[in-house]
Amino acid sequence: MKETILVVDDEERIRKLICAYLNKEEYNTLEASNGFEAINILKKEKIHLVVLDVMMPFLDGWQTLVEIRKFSDVPVIMLTAKSEDDDKLLGYSLGVDVYLTKPLSPKVVLASVTAIIKRVYHSKNELCIDVVDGLRIDEAAYSVYLDNDEVILSPKEFELLLYLYKNKGIILTREQILDSVWGLEKDVDLRTVDTHIRRIREKLKEKSYLITTIRGVGYKFDAKNER
Repeated sequence: MKETILVVDDEERIRKLICAYLNKEEYNTLEASNGFEAINILKKEKIHLVVLDVMMPFLDGWQTLVEIRKFSDVPVIMLTAKSEDDDKLLGYSLGVDVYLTKPLSPKVVLASVTAIIKRVYHSKNELCIDVVDGLRIDEAAYSVYLDNDEVILSPKEFELLLYLYKNKGIILTREQILDSVWGLEKDVDLRTVDTHIRRIREKLKEKSYLITTIRGVGYKFDAKNER
């Protein structure tokens, strides 16, 4: 079997349908009907990705994701019937990788799962970059270290930081960043870039100055102190 996917939805029909498509591609699947079950499973099992519904009883998807992020940066695909920008921004600010709006196409869910799994767990690139003052980006391991302490980034935050670094010294517009990092993903707007930049800066702490805001344009990685 391939990686293990946790499907969280209070509608059994939707869970079974998504799992059937995933199982056909030899992914291992686990199911949870609410947020509490999902959290318990994540604490006991090795889960590679979560497909998480928003509208659930007892603990909704947002509350569940907040709790998950206290102990895990597992990739998350959020399923929702809502399409408002504020909801999307909330999801991305909490580390959602892909945001899919119901009614769902199981094939789209499968394609999203496969793309994330490939990107996060099967990267063929072997690249380790020493940047500034102990900040190290390990592309092969999808890891970032600051003074030998690991900086926990979501997969999308890592991709954004890596993209900025690879284009160090170049001013990148929000449109360029969105196109390069998010690609063909739907329901993503320019504010998503700002939200992810803010989260990365918070995690880089005293090294947050490495990402410079170019007012009215976009961002650049300022590596003038690189060694």
